[in-house]
Parts: sequence; C-alpha cells; structure tokens
Amino acid sequence: SGATLERVVIDGQAYVLKHLDLGRDWTMRASGCLRGAPLVLWERGILARLPGCLNQPIVAAAPERRGCTLLMHDVGRWLVPATDAPIPLAQHRRFLRHMAELHAAFWACGDEFDVVPAMHRYLELSPWMAAAEAATGSPHLVPRLVAKGWPLLAEVAPAAAAVVTPLARDPGPLVEALAATPQTFVHSNFKLDNLGTDDAGRTVLLDWEQPGRGAPLSDLAWYLAINCRRLPQSKEASIAAYREELESCGIDTGPWWEPQLALCLLGAMVLFGWEKALGGYDEELAWWETQSVRAAALLS
Repeated sequence: SGATLERVVIDGQAYVLKHLDLGRDWTMRASGCLRGAPLVLWERGILARLPGCLNQPIVAAAPERRGCTLLMHDVGRWLVPATDAPIPLAQHRRFLRHMAELHAAFWACGDEFDVVPAMHRYLELSPWMAAAEAATGSPHLVPRLVAKGWPLLAEVAPAAAAVVTPLARDPGPLVEALAATPQTFVHSNFKLDNLGTDDAGRTVLLDWEQPGRGAPLSDLAWYLAINCRRLPQSKEASIAAYREELESCGIDTGPWWEPQLALCLLGAMVLFGWEKALGGYDEELAWWETQSVRAAALLS
C-alpha cells in the first residue's frame, strides 16, 4: 500500500514501527481518513475494547505531519504463511468464530465507530480510485490492476458487469440498502495476509486501515472473495459456519440474514469484480456473477 515498516527492539522485545504517510499510501487516500484510521481507533479507545479472542498488535500510535506512526508487537511468526496452499480447516473455522465474536461484541454500535464510512469502503477499489491514482503518477500495482480489470469485466462476464460496474462507480444504492439492515463494527480487510493464530489461540488481526460501522456480513463476504483460492471448505459451508457462530454469540439472524447476505455478496463484487475478471471466466467468477444478478432485485 506504500506504508513503511521498521523493526526495533525495546527492552529486549521485538517491535515494528509502521509509518502511514498520505503521500505514499494509496489506501489512506482511498479511505478518506487522512490522519490514518488506526490512529483514530487508538485515540477513541476502540482497540482497547476488542474482544479477547483477538490479538491486535498496536501498542501505541502517534500523529505525524502527513499521517501517523504505529508501534506494534512483532507478530510475524504467527501470521498465515504466504503460500498458495489452503489453510487448515480448524484455523479457517477459528477465523470465522472470532469474526463473529468481534461483530457480536459491537452489535448496534454508535457513530463513534464510523471511522471510515461504508461509502468510502465501497469506493476503495473503484474505477474512480484507479483514475485518481493514475492522475497522481502513483507507482503502486493494485491501482493499475484495478484500472485494467474493470473494463475487462464487461467482456468476460457481461451479466455481472451490468449489475456491478454501475455500483462500482456509484455504490450509493448498495450503501443505502445495507444501512437498513443490522450494523456493527467491521474490520473490513480479513485477508489471510492480515491474519494469524498466536500461541494462545487468538486470531492475530493486522491492518486496521478501513474499519468502521457497517454490515457484519460485509466482513464475511470480503473474506470469502479475497481468500477464495485458499479456503478449505466451500463458500456455502463457510457462510453457514459463520452464521452458527454468530447465533452462538446471542445474535438472532432470522429476520435480516438473507437480504443482508445477498447485498454483501454483491458488495464483494463491487469491490473485487475487477480482480475476478483478471482471472478469466471460471467457476469462481461464475459463482459471484450468480450472486450479483440475484441480489440486483433488492436494489430495484
């Protein structure tokens, strides 16, 4: 993203200094939280209120002229290995369980949790972001891939593109529909690069760069979309597992589950349609196309 990392040792303990600089970090610019979302979370005391199942490594945060600096425990030894292999089923299920516990802990939270608004999150990987980054001469790979992928979607999956591409340019109807469903505090980037399991069985959770108030199933949909090649069970089984965990936390999913799930799966394509298109029309894209077309009726 453009953030810089520096390893330091303090009193014999290993730490990482992470510098978020607005001039170098395209994700900061895309979020609209120009001071850095992790700094805002730190100042509001939200990180200290996370459930005990999570190990978030930030121990201090300070503002800088164009962003912020984070002091973090070095948790590298616990992170999911960067391979192409599926993760263990037990770890996958633990991630879903701890995601549900996070959402249940902040169910129906207030505006103080709205660090990065939902509208901003759904524009993070939009054609507008790609155009803005190109205009600044940004050297980062992801914005260039986004610019390449969105036009390609209409060629490889026209039915999906008809629904998704207009929302990628203006996610307002999707955001409005989701706002009428239950809300909680979402991390918004449960990708495996940000996850791990520590020696106590807690889930390590990094990169609080787009957190805010939103639909709980948006975290689940993101997780299914971005980690699709490494999940050890089907999307349907993963969805059912998360729902079971949320119910076990005391949340009644009956009244709202189906419409929010459909909208959030559509939302994942609003974020990742470009990426799915780059892989060509395969079983993965076909599944997401089906979900997108099915959900379109909820916006009419």
